[in-house]
Amino acid sequence: MVIPFLLGAGVGYVLGTRAGRERYEQLSRAYRRVADHPSVQGAAGVARAKAGEAVQVGVSKARERVAPTGGHEPAAPGRAAANGSHAPGR
Repeated sequence: MVIPFLLGAGVGYVLGTRAGRERYEQLSRAYRRVADHPSVQGAAGVARAKAGEAVQVGVSKARERVAPTGGHEPAAPGRAAANGSHAPGR
């Protein structure tokens, strides 16, 4: 009774993996066809450029918020400040 079950499971596994691979290849070909289309390539280029611009704007804004004011550099976490005081708990 165990042998027919194992044999059936083995056959099902082999047939399932073959069908799975064929479906994967079919989807992969369709993806490549779409991704290689010139209009998709153009849209992807525009999207990359816009994303790059957005990152630059974000970096600039972050630098403005973090930039030291009044000529004093902020102390690194856990390090003594420039005025000689120590971090709390040290």
